Amino acid sequence: QVRLVESGGGLVQAGASLRLSCAASGSIIMTNNMSWFRQAPGKQREWVATISRGGQTNYQDSVKGRFTISRDSAKNTVDLQMSSLKPEDTAVYYCYTVVGFPLWGQGTQVTVSS
Repeated sequence: QVRLVESGGGLVQAGASLRLSCAASGSIIMTNNMSWFRQAPGKQREWVATISRGGQTNYQDSVKGRFTISRDSAKNTVDLQMSSLKPEDTAVYYCYTVVGFPLWGQGTQVTVSS
């Protein structure tokens, strides 16, 4: 059964950086559009970034210039490099793709203190 497993979350101060990774079995990381979403306490889950099968990237306006989504073929992961973190980036971050049906990871907590 295909699963997405996120890692790399943690507690950091504002202005710091974190790198999240999403791993999966098989080749879906390399062959599927892959996205990151996040859900802050009391808020709806929101889209953050997507990398297409062809490598095109798109970002939510609030993270443009600060976050970078990429694939690591050696590790078979899709990563989210987050820089200049702000308290409003605090959320559970989820990896997402579609494999005939929506597939979500379990999430990883990112907490940014002011």
